[in-house]
Amino acid sequence: MTQVLTTAIDVFFRIIEILILLRVILSWIPINRENKLIVFVNMATEPILSPIRKLIARSSIGKNLMLDFSPILAYLLLGFLRHVLILIINRI
Repeated sequence: MTQVLTTAIDVFFRIIEILILLRVILSWIPINRENKLIVFVNMATEPILSPIRKLIARSSIGKNLMLDFSPILAYLLLGFLRHVLILIINRI
């Protein structure tokens, strides 16, 4: 049972990470922002990236940044959260 749950959590986090990477790549490509794929990717990743973006903007470092570092921080936080959840599940 723990192996199935561990695999499910790992797959879930990998999908989110892929969607974030896809969002970054699609932001570099000049295509219509109302494309269904772009709308889906934005809707799926915005709840994760928006709070991180707000935290960066409030910090003293983030006020003058020209690049969006929220995907990088999201990757780090998701990796940490995945690791903690898998450790908790394996101890049960």
